[in-house]
Amino acid sequence: MAQEEFRDIIQRCQVLNEEDFKGEDFDHFQAAGKKCLEEGYIAEVLEIIQNEKNKVIIKSMGWNLVGPLIRCIHECKEDDIERDRCKKILDKLVELCSPKELVLGFLEQIEQTSKEQMSQTVLLLLKPLQEVLQKLHRNKAYSIGLSLSTILNQLSLLPVPYTAQQLQEDMHGLCHCCNALTDFVNPFVDEVVRHMETSDGGCKDLKEELLSFCLKSLKYPLLMAELEELPEETAKHPLRQFAADILGILLDIRELIPKVFPQHGCKNQTWDNEGLAEIEQEQSADSLACLSYIVFVQDFGMNYFPAVFHPSYILQCNMVHIQLLLERKEESVLSKGLDLLESCLQRLEDNSLFLQYLEFKSFITIPQDMVKVMTLCPFEPLRKKSLKLLQLYINKFEEEGKYTLFRCLLKTSNHSGVEAYFIQNIKNQIDFSLKSTKSSKCFTGLQLVSLLDAVFSLPEGAETDLLQNSDRIMASLNLLRYLVIKDNENDNKTCVWTELIKIEQNFLKPLHTGLNMSRAHYEAEIKNKKENKRESHTSKAVCSVAVAGEKMPTMTTEMELQVLQSALFTFDLIESVLARVEELIEVKTKIAAEANTEVK
Repeated sequence: MAQEEFRDIIQRCQVLNEEDFKGEDFDHFQAAGKKCLEEGYIAEVLEIIQNEKNKVIIKSMGWNLVGPLIRCIHECKEDDIERDRCKKILDKLVELCSPKELVLGFLEQIEQTSKEQMSQTVLLLLKPLQEVLQKLHRNKAYSIGLSLSTILNQLSLLPVPYTAQQLQEDMHGLCHCCNALTDFVNPFVDEVVRHMETSDGGCKDLKEELLSFCLKSLKYPLLMAELEELPEETAKHPLRQFAADILGILLDIRELIPKVFPQHGCKNQTWDNEGLAEIEQEQSADSLACLSYIVFVQDFGMNYFPAVFHPSYILQCNMVHIQLLLERKEESVLSKGLDLLESCLQRLEDNSLFLQYLEFKSFITIPQDMVKVMTLCPFEPLRKKSLKLLQLYINKFEEEGKYTLFRCLLKTSNHSGVEAYFIQNIKNQIDFSLKSTKSSKCFTGLQLVSLLDAVFSLPEGAETDLLQNSDRIMASLNLLRYLVIKDNENDNKTCVWTELIKIEQNFLKPLHTGLNMSRAHYEAEIKNKKENKRESHTSKAVCSVAVAGEKMPTMTTEMELQVLQSALFTFDLIESVLARVEELIEVKTKIAAEANTEVK
């Protein structure tokens, strides 16, 4: 019988001194104890564990029962008396056994547990693990760091609840574990704070382990979580509370401001080697980006920051974080990047950013990233928000900054609709400059010429795909029409009249040629489709299209004809605006010539 075997090994070891225990004694103890627990002799095991005569044996060998004991607890129901007995055994092991052995035993169970039982195992072991860690004297900080790292690594296997319903259900128990983790680390935080207050320089290693825990928690689960407040009628947001707790820990160990504003914090002395310090910085980039989001968007801990930082400096500090977030694909991360950018921009007045800010790489890269979100992101709300923020971003720059942004973004956007959007912005700036009493350095006069050259051009000359570039072409024609109407040849404030020959050569004439070539091509295609349709007497699917490598549904002949007719309509629209522009040029040129004649 299992219980008899267990009693036999206990009785045999009772007469031995601790140093006389052999390897086979440990093996027999573990095998017999495991068998007892599996066969339901839990009360008998508890009795043996609680017997004072067995104290030395349990102290030396008891940690071997951790694995079987945890499995036994999982198999018992919540209100089962046997579960309570198992917990009493666990408490006795914590009281008697070697803290070092128990730490390793507990962490082994957390590492080996299944995804389905992950949260139950973590919640079960956090309290006893905390108690044994507090008993440690040697390698305490290392053991605490190892414990926190192991727990977070295992929890990272669980999906992060995103919607309000998922947060409330907490199906995988992640939210419960996160909130329990902050209770777990509180005694160690208090220990660090006590040493910091006495200025004895102790607990440096423990402080670094707690900082590492906070940074890992920011990366997972907080970076992936939706942290906006839940509606009032729902319960408290558990991960939002976890975020507040993490910031509280950083504040207590005096690492909040140095991590948010590293330029004003003390230099990190963890690494003497600058290369290793740089690697550490790269590895914590996601965490620091999430931290800035929590501070500046969710407004956690802002009352602890000195009110001396200029809004432009806050934006500059956050640009590296915004860039990192906007380069990610996950909806929750992308939205954090846009929200952080919006928060920083809203602190600034319009026309307050100088041209010099564009010397920082991120100030050019981020609008390019916003263009990618606008055109490639699968989430419509984020596409719309990115468009709104791009305009807000442009508005914050003074005239020279806007001018430089337009020149750069026109070259790099590679999207006709986006280029049309920038051309419309250029038109608005020219209009503002013409109406303003102050002279403009960039949007009137010779400085404007290079920008107009970029606008009034076709990428491939007459062979440009006019259909693909139709949005840009229409925006360029509308700008030219506006300039011809608003700027008289004798005033020539925008230099459009002195540049007219170049515009005709590089833009209007190639556009005429391209329209004729494109129209002829599409009319021939329509003719061929109609002839093929008559010959086959059917409109079955005859064409397939691939977009970005994805094969689209096949098209019938009727559908193809509709597409081709739509292209011809686009060409007609371009041609009508082009004819109107040329008509205006002719009229304005004639009027100017007559005026010059009268003067003479």
